[in-house]
Amino acid sequence: MNIKPIEQLMRATSIIPVLAVDDLAHAKPMAEALVKSGYPVLEVLIRTEFALEAIAEMKQVAGAIVGAGTVTNPDELAAAIDAGAEFIVSPGLTDRLGHAAIAANIPFLPGIATAGDIMRGLDLGLTHFKYFPAEASGGIAALKALSGPFGQCLFCPTGGITQQSVDAWLALDNVLCVGGSWVVPSQ
Repeated sequence: MNIKPIEQLMRATSIIPVLAVDDLAHAKPMAEALVKSGYPVLEVLIRTEFALEAIAEMKQVAGAIVGAGTVTNPDELAAAIDAGAEFIVSPGLTDRLGHAAIAANIPFLPGIATAGDIMRGLDLGLTHFKYFPAEASGGIAALKALSGPFGQCLFCPTGGITQQSVDAWLALDNVLCVGGSWVVPSQ
């Protein structure tokens, strides 16, 4: 069986910490602590001033697999790749961004919330998605309903997942991992 690179990343951990790095000095120590704690796959949100530099810093940590999150367009995609991002996560999926990520040949986890979003991804040849915002989009019940017509798809729910709810999400057959901002709170 040929497993796609994004699926390999999703299977490398059950929880992907979603990180907003506000101080560049914290980037490398944060990555070291997370990798040591069993969280090798790190999603750095590119919505902070130091995000792209943080990706480069975190990549210096042995065992860290560092990607860029909140990528919303091809320009941000290119900047994240230039910074060394090893995978890309977006909050949604547009044809422009999807085509650019596919052309860049980088593992890509686009955000979806509806059946139409999934169908757009399938049209692009994608089968692995970030279900976002997970809780606000109907939670576990909605994702279970989507699994009927889209049984070939695998998901990483993100948005509203908590330490208390993570096990229920991970119990779903079509969920390989979850994104967790609670792992490293912004404060």
